[in-house]
Amino acid sequence: MKSLALKVQRFLVSEDGPTAVEYAVMLALIVIVCLTAIQAIGTNANTTFTNVAAKLGS
Repeated sequence: MKSLALKVQRFLVSEDGPTAVEYAVMLALIVIVCLTAIQAIGTNANTTFTNVAAKLGS
């Protein structure tokens, strides 16, 4: 148990913890931007295909 406490203390003192959190936040933001872009592209593609289908049908 003492070994675990020592490892936790060493982790909190080192710079690796904050760096890992910063990378996790950056990754989350990148994922959100990618999902938003994919959704926008999908919506535009759906609108385009709907318009083409409507013009071909008439």
